[in-house]
Amino acid sequence: MSDASLTGWMRTLIDYVRSGAADLTNRQMALLLLVYLTPGPHTVRGLARILGVSKPVVTRALNTLGGLGYLRRERDQDDRRNVFVVRTSDGTNFLEGFKRFLRAADGDSASRPAIGSRSDQREPAFAHP
Repeated sequence: MSDASLTGWMRTLIDYVRSGAADLTNRQMALLLLVYLTPGPHTVRGLARILGVSKPVVTRALNTLGGLGYLRRERDQDDRRNVFVVRTSDGTNFLEGFKRFLRAADGDSASRPAIGSRSDQREPAFAHP
């Protein structure tokens, strides 16, 4: 990864932190992105396998993401024992805001002021839940 890529990622994260949106851990963000960017259906067991963590770890992350409204659990109508992890409109809005930060970091990193300078104190454009 180039320094420019890392700088773009840093700027994205700084904008994200400044936005006041929920402060997700890397594990929570990875879980959220897995559900939104890979085909389902998604189960706790399957997500735990992909992430290389235990089911209780995924359950804790899902509890947080569910509390924020970014994901929800839904019973399988054909087999009520199965529970799927599904997307929500709040989660979609959250990720759309994050994508805007990524695009901004990619598109204008050369023209942006140095991090922490007075002119860098701009209004965040992140979607709040």
